[in-house]
Amino acid sequence: MLNLIFVFAIIISFVFYFYFKTKQFRSPLPIAKNWYKSKSNIGFGSFILAFALNQAYLFPGTFTFIIVAILVVLGIFVVVENIKKARHYGQFVDEEFRINR
Repeated sequence: MLNLIFVFAIIISFVFYFYFKTKQFRSPLPIAKNWYKSKSNIGFGSFILAFALNQAYLFPGTFTFIIVAILVVLGIFVVVENIKKARHYGQFVDEEFRINR
């Protein structure tokens, strides 16, 4: 059951990543591009985190836990840093859309 939850989280985070990465490529506005980029990286960090936890559940072992620890730290770092970036760029996105329409 726990494995299904991790697989669901992996799929949702990949869809989240792919959706915002597509929005980033299609946006002509620079601040909106950076905003979408940081949102897609949140999805990527969530993917790394969910994948690492799934591997720890499926293959318990010393070597696996070392790799999982590295991936969990990396995933948390990516998510936290890009949440900060998304908040920063989010302040200016509405203004940029308003100016350029």
